[in-house]
Amino acid sequence: MSNSLKGKIAFSGFTVLAIGVGLLLFTFFSAYGFLTTGISPISTQDLIQTFGEALGPLIAAAIQVMFLGVMGWIGSLITLRGVAIVTNITKTPPIILQKPPIEKVKPQQPQKTKLKQKKEPVINDPEMIIIPLEKVEQKPQSRKRIKRSK
Repeated sequence: MSNSLKGKIAFSGFTVLAIGVGLLLFTFFSAYGFLTTGISPISTQDLIQTFGEALGPLIAAAIQVMFLGVMGWIGSLITLRGVAIVTNITKTPPIILQKPPIEKVKPQQPQKTKLKQKKEPVINDPEMIIIPLEKVEQKPQSRKRIKRSK
């Protein structure tokens, strides 16, 4: 059971990794195609007409660059998830089902009237450790009176 589970996890990890790498390759080839297109400079005597003609292609180029940036970001996130799945396959401990131990019942003895102290549970591996803040005493600030001359 555990071998087939590890196999399925490995398969899904490599699948996610392949999808992420494929998206990154597609993004890089799209960016290369975008950069290799011919850009011709616009030269006219009228400055307003030059800005008007250049503004449209400039906005289109900015939209394409943002699109390529988002594609690269998503591809890298998917690739990171695939790598994390693949690297954590060996770190997962095998699942072993065990029956809980059966406790033997002891006959009850008469109770003595001693005060029993409560035992605190022992925690072997805490998931979170809370460190209380230390109290810092602050000295009250003394106010000095300033005498005003009349």
